[in-house]
Amino acid sequence: MIMITGGAYQGKAAWAAERLGISENCIKSGRSCTPEEAMTAGCITDYQELVRRLGDGCTDFTSELCIRNSSAVIIMDEIGCGIVPMEKSERVWRENVGRCGCIIAANSEMVVRMVCGIPTAIKGDMP
Repeated sequence: MIMITGGAYQGKAAWAAERLGISENCIKSGRSCTPEEAMTAGCITDYQELVRRLGDGCTDFTSELCIRNSSAVIIMDEIGCGIVPMEKSERVWRENVGRCGCIIAANSEMVVRMVCGIPTAIKGDMP
């Protein structure tokens, strides 16, 4: 498993396509894919949005994903920085994204953080 994280619009998906050779037909969006599609996707973008849609079961799902789809590339935005939201549901979502990110990172052979289009390996070696 490979995890790519960073702020929104930092070039995460473009880098994955270029450096990891991910084709368009392998990519599923966390905004719209079903949990079943995620289990077989070569790459999942916007994983933080899948976490939002899964709700309370997101950590169990993420653990299962790491087992069943261990070769996937998971791309997720860092959403824990900045102002803490006033709405409880938004705070819970942020916490869930953080927990799921920890699960994915622990199960990944490589974790890359993108800032301004520049990748930095924070776990493993860059391809």
